[in-house]
Amino acid sequence: MPAKKSRTPTEASTQPADAGASSVFVQALLPLVAKIPASKAHAIPAPEQAARKRANTAAAKAALAAGALAFPPGPVGWLTILPEMVGVWKIQKQLVADIAALYGKHGTLTPEQLLYCLFRHTAADGLRDLVVRVGQRTLVRRASPLLIRAITRRIGTQLTQRALGKGVARWLPVVGALGVGAYAYLDTAQVAATAIDLFEGVIEVEAVEVGSPVFGADPD
Repeated sequence: MPAKKSRTPTEASTQPADAGASSVFVQALLPLVAKIPASKAHAIPAPEQAARKRANTAAAKAALAAGALAFPPGPVGWLTILPEMVGVWKIQKQLVADIAALYGKHGTLTPEQLLYCLFRHTAADGLRDLVVRVGQRTLVRRASPLLIRAITRRIGTQLTQRALGKGVARWLPVVGALGVGAYAYLDTAQVAATAIDLFEGVIEVEAVEVGSPVFGADPD
């Protein structure tokens, strides 16, 4: 009988840890994007300039929030990684809703579009079953609970790698915090760019059959 190939200690310890971290991100993402936030913004004739102004404000807010949470050094700092990322996502989530409102599309904003705006620039592969761009048109597929869990698992795997990089930054309190803040600023700017590009074009949302479960609904 051939001998079983044993994993090295590094492989044995890293793989379960990565799987666990990915699961944590999935659990954080599902409630985050399940509900569309309200917006005080209103549709205006030329929304791009106002959208970019809101983007700059949100990016600065995200940078400040992320940098502050990245200050605790060493092992203690690792505990702030998920709260930091969720805090930035909430700022970005509101930004997407506000930009949609400026373009007069808040009423048709879906969780799928929200997920696309938040993670297209960092986890495009995870969204390939959800949104398809065809010229100036965007086709959005309504996601069943099964599909959305598969998508968030893909995104969670990619976010795990980002979290590891953020963990390393925790060992450099001041420099690391500045780097994390700068990354949050640029990341939020990317979210805004995706949202502006999306809402400037024509969005076609897949029709849902009556009784079909969609994203945000619990399967029977």
